[in-house]
Amino acid sequence: MATTGEFLRDYGVEIRGNGQRRWPDEVKARIVGETLKPGATVNAVAARYGLRANHLSEWRGRARDGRLVLPAMANDGFCFAPLVLSEENVPSVPVRSDQPGKSEAQILGHIEIAVGQVTIRLDSATTATRIAEIVRAIGPSS
Repeated sequence: MATTGEFLRDYGVEIRGNGQRRWPDEVKARIVGETLKPGATVNAVAARYGLRANHLSEWRGRARDGRLVLPAMANDGFCFAPLVLSEENVPSVPVRSDQPGKSEAQILGHIEIAVGQVTIRLDSATTATRIAEIVRAIGPSS
């Protein structure tokens, strides 16, 4: 049976000689994701990884603040979000760019994600995958 240290090293956790651990963001995100599953508790997940519960709670706070991007949940269903179209500064969408020197992203403008009083502006060339990661990090609005 593997020791806790061997188990964590297999996940990419760096364990220093003094016992301190350096957790990669991908591992932190996966562990935080486990706390979001139905029936899971922060204490139980923390114990499984040899963490203090308050340490894991701090990671959850980072995820809520958008400083830690969570992986997609395997059983995610479709989720609908309100879409607001604004007439302000919206150029017509060209079929082809005939303007030399301007990228299509510059012509199309930008994408805005508004949550409460915070607005996130993204270049229109931002990939759908990145937009989904950002929306997942923001979490459901209530």
